[in-house]
Amino acid sequence: MNVEEIIKTSQKMPLESRTLIHITLIHNKIYEVVGNALKPFEVSLQQFNVLRILRGQKGQPANLSTLNERMVTKMSNTTRLVDKLLAKGYVDRSVCPSNRRKVEILITKSGSEVLSKMDKVVAEAEHDIVQHFTKQELEQLNLLLDKF
Repeated sequence: MNVEEIIKTSQKMPLESRTLIHITLIHNKIYEVVGNALKPFEVSLQQFNVLRILRGQKGQPANLSTLNERMVTKMSNTTRLVDKLLAKGYVDRSVCPSNRRKVEILITKSGSEVLSKMDKVVAEAEHDIVQHFTKQELEQLNLLLDKF
């Protein structure tokens, strides 16, 4: 990926700027590829993330605060994401019996089943994205990214 070519500049960019723009362009590409993989399921990347978090709860309910804390992409509209998943029948939402101000969210059987299918297409998309890297290169890249 040639950053200067993509942003259509002929000027040499400062290394710091080029690096950060490069990371942003890569982020956008990853988002596009994984988002396209999820399109047949009519689920956004954020909704997919919510379902994975709920699956990770292993049958224990999560609340909106828990979902917000664990989201890969931090956002303030978690309620809207849950509402959309509720409409699809992928999650259940109820008021906590011991604390009526708290809303508990669980993944449904249908949500778990469709999530398993999504896992497969997302894994394929992720493999396609990193197919030109060796395992060693990916480990090195992760070490470099950890420095952020």
